[in-house]
Amino acid sequence: MTTIGFLHTSPVHVPTFDGLTHQTWPLLGTIHVVDESILTQARAEGPEMTQSAVRAHLNDLKDSGADAVCCTCSTIGDIAEKAGIGLPVFRVDRPMARRAVEMGPRIGVVAALESTLGPTRDLIAQEAVAMDSEISIELMVAGHAWSLFEAGDMDGYIRAISESTLALEGRVDVIVLAQASMAPAEKQLAGLSVPVLSSPRLAVEHAAEMCSLTVS
Repeated sequence: MTTIGFLHTSPVHVPTFDGLTHQTWPLLGTIHVVDESILTQARAEGPEMTQSAVRAHLNDLKDSGADAVCCTCSTIGDIAEKAGIGLPVFRVDRPMARRAVEMGPRIGVVAALESTLGPTRDLIAQEAVAMDSEISIELMVAGHAWSLFEAGDMDGYIRAISESTLALEGRVDVIVLAQASMAPAEKQLAGLSVPVLSSPRLAVEHAAEMCSLTVS
């Protein structure tokens, strides 16, 4: 069985990516590793300080039979992609960033964590260079959203994300929800005059393509 490995920094992502993967390709297997301490370290010391832990987890996924790996944490995504474990590894937001550049040129980025903004901005800029596109990026932190997430108040978290995102309407051509945990807000924001992108579904479709599968 072809298998996708996922590296998470929150357990809330496990059912999300399991569900999306099996909807996209029912016979596609999944393996998950969750380590919340990596994000804590990245926020306190910088993402580069997580290299050893990230590489160890990626190798665990490889040894467990993963054919490709998706890192679902945007803050450490660049570290994961550069780990060099001899297996395709991509960050969850890369397919979303590519889609945003295609829909730009004015791209809005909403994040619940300040530490996510820099990596997301840099990723979008990379994709723009690869596509020879000129873009502008507007960044926004969704106020107290992360404290709600940490408290387990997912309804309040998504509400805070949605309220912050509304402020970008009319100022950009497309809005990116920078963290995978923000995905439920995409449906709540469907009525906006500009498209809103989240990363999980696009990432799973990309993973299936990497494994030479046809997305259903």
